[in-house]
Amino acid sequence: MDMNPASAQSEAASSTRWLSGCAIALIILTALVAFGAYALENIEKGLDGYGQMEQEGPSGSVADPLGPGETARYEDGLKVTVSQPVAKANGAYVFLVTYDNGTDTEVFPGGRSLEGSVSGIGPAPLVVRAGRSLDDYVTDYDLSWLNRDTSAAELVPPLAEGEKRTIPVRIKPTRAGVPVTVEVAVPDASYRETAYFQLTVG
Repeated sequence: MDMNPASAQSEAASSTRWLSGCAIALIILTALVAFGAYALENIEKGLDGYGQMEQEGPSGSVADPLGPGETARYEDGLKVTVSQPVAKANGAYVFLVTYDNGTDTEVFPGGRSLEGSVSGIGPAPLVVRAGRSLDDYVTDYDLSWLNRDTSAAELVPPLAEGEKRTIPVRIKPTRAGVPVTVEVAVPDASYRETAYFQLTVG
């Protein structure tokens, strides 16, 4: 028995509407899952603070420092890179500390005053000291920070959103093969982790 053409047309239209409804429901469900994942990630960041570091490889903590040329990446978009030391005349070495402000506000790499912005012992926004990151004190070797005042002065001005600033650090170790720890603690109104870098000079 042949089906009524009107009935077949109605059934085809109903099937098309059902498929369209399923496709729309699937699109909405996918969008909701994506939005939920994004919101959950932001809630998690908000709970642990945007001053946490997040990178693959070494964590940048005191027990797992970054190496020369590596970058500390913070959840709020700030990046700090410490370059490989380069030998200069008279046994001196120069390395660069680069601040890349990818946050949505200005940051003060050295704090808001010249005094205390750098240190050879710590704590300070920028610490450069002889020894490994976990060493409290070393007696077999030392280093002199030759341009300490200049480095401090360059750290103090605010770094605007989207800007970069590179601070040259010139040091002279007492002997070859000295391990050097660089601690970067960019001040923040709430919280920011200190990034540790481990270098070797000589």
